[in-house]
Amino acid sequence: MKTALLAIGVAATLAVSAPALAQSRYPVRPITLVVPYPPGGATDVLGRVIAQKLGQELGQTIVVENRAGAGTAIGAAFVAKAAPDGYTLLASSGTTFTIAPAIQRKLPYDPVKSFEPIGIVGRTGLALLANPAVPVKNLRELVAYVNARGKEPPAYGSFGTGTTSHFVGEAFLAEAGIRMIHVPYKGSAPAMTDLIGGQIPFSVDTVSASLPQSKLGKVRVLAVSAPHRSAFLPDVPTFAEQGYPAVAMDAWFMFAAPRGLPANVKETLESALRTTMSLPAVRQSLQAHGFEANFSGSAEGEALIQKELPQMRDVARGANIKLD
Repeated sequence: MKTALLAIGVAATLAVSAPALAQSRYPVRPITLVVPYPPGGATDVLGRVIAQKLGQELGQTIVVENRAGAGTAIGAAFVAKAAPDGYTLLASSGTTFTIAPAIQRKLPYDPVKSFEPIGIVGRTGLALLANPAVPVKNLRELVAYVNARGKEPPAYGSFGTGTTSHFVGEAFLAEAGIRMIHVPYKGSAPAMTDLIGGQIPFSVDTVSASLPQSKLGKVRVLAVSAPHRSAFLPDVPTFAEQGYPAVAMDAWFMFAAPRGLPANVKETLESALRTTMSLPAVRQSLQAHGFEANFSGSAEGEALIQKELPQMRDVARGANIKLD
């Protein structure tokens, strides 16, 4: 009888301790990193670069899975509904966490309650661009140019309605008190093509996309939207430096997990991600694509979302940007 009871006790102990042991040894199996964009885009490139080195740091394979669509909502919802065990992660931008919630009434996730930020892994400013044939070299001249057009305001392009580039454009127009016609494109590439070709006189795009065209003299960069000058365009002043401090936003990329991660899993992920982002190979790769590889941890990620959500809602409300 005692032997039977002992056997039952040992079995019960093993049953309880096995999950705890697996949790303490995290990770013990491959991790899925969801990128809510198509392959080949900026977030996809960034995600894959980091995933390879992060997997080596964690001692497990990280499989990148593209789940694009609905303005990142498809991929974000998939991660939000996954088990909070550290084996399903999200690599996405401010579009998921602060912009989509500002313009869509019904989302299949909550930007705060559904996710646990692990760390901000990269940033790239946005740039207001002009076709070189347009006689405008700074924001003061741009405002004068627009006012001189009277009832025929010029157009500016973005890489889509409700994107970061659209928000930067509208934030500037609101603060400058001028009117321009927004032309949304299905991505950065077609907008850049039309800007270079003269079909539109102005556009807002990421610094990473603008940099090669600027070096070739095909576009003129009038201002960058980041809170500080871009390391890639050090001679270009920010919006704030030119008198428009409200236009101080950049495109940032964050690793996150479903809300409710065990404390040790979150600590392991954040520590490994911090180490990964300090690797020269990772930093050089991101910089080659126009991203500033400055890591910020989970607390900073939480704070950034809380700070930007009301800002983006204000811009969306003022410019009547909304998607059903």
